[in-house]
Amino acid sequence: QVQLVESGGGLVQPGGSLRLSCATSRNIFRISRMGWYRQAPGKQRELVATITSGGSTNYADSVKGRFTISRDNIRNMVYIQMDSLKPEDTAVYYCNLHTVVPINDYWGQGTQVTVSS
Repeated sequence: QVQLVESGGGLVQPGGSLRLSCATSRNIFRISRMGWYRQAPGKQRELVATITSGGSTNYADSVKGRFTISRDNIRNMVYIQMDSLKPEDTAVYYCNLHTVVPINDYWGQGTQVTVSS
């Protein structure tokens, strides 16, 4: 069973920054696409950013230029640096590990990010 553990959420003022971290202990991390998703109250879960095992990244239009996803294949960690935060970024943020052989998705428990003055 793959376990993902997120950390780093909290309350921040508009324009501020937060860095979320996600840890997993499984070797499949190195061959998996990692991602961050978020879910705001009353809304569906949405993609924030993904990063492949080779380091290719993809971002939602709403976060481009403000968020940066990265990974550490030695420590089996994935991060997302969130700058210039806006109130509409408020959500529970989930770490995702996606494998293709076989196709599977694993999720962390989520961490709350609140952007408010």
